[in-house]
Amino acid sequence: MRRLILASTSRYRRELLSRLQLPFDVQPPGVDEIPINGETPAAMASRLALAKARAVAQSDPEAIVIGSDQVADLAGAAIGKPGTHDGALAQLRRLSGQRVVFQTAVAVVCEAGQYVGQALVPVTVHFRTLCDAEIEHYLRREAPYDCAGSAKSEGLGVALLDAIESDDPTALVGLPLIRTCALLREAGVDPLRPV
Repeated sequence: MRRLILASTSRYRRELLSRLQLPFDVQPPGVDEIPINGETPAAMASRLALAKARAVAQSDPEAIVIGSDQVADLAGAAIGKPGTHDGALAQLRRLSGQRVVFQTAVAVVCEAGQYVGQALVPVTVHFRTLCDAEIEHYLRREAPYDCAGSAKSEGLGVALLDAIESDDPTALVGLPLIRTCALLREAGVDPLRPV
């Protein structure tokens, strides 16, 4: 089996990929994540997922490389990672009572095998109408400063929500495993038939 590499610095993606019980390495992709003027959140997530996979694949062309990216989409506006408490507070005030689509993209690249596969998995999230006290309590407990939209649905952040609509629940956490498995099978790696 070819070496499998996750092109990411995200601990959430690392944890998700480990669920497939395949051996893999992690390598930071070193990709600039600045949006392109006029780019939609879906296009940005897709572009960055592929750029991350390709950046790492260049250094190891024999490997199968997985790249992923997520951008929260509020009526066409990209919502990224807040980075700070104040940034998260502002984001959650803005997202309160709103419908947000988390655009999660995955790309799988193997240069030696001449394989490039991509998928975009949108997840629609309906945020409750939140008061500042609820937001502050959540932020003090969860500190989701490295999460797009400041909401960690796999933790206490689920209490911020009214509903989640998705074909792949892992997409909201940061790596859509159902689509990732399909792309890996196309690239020659089946998690249910490891070599």
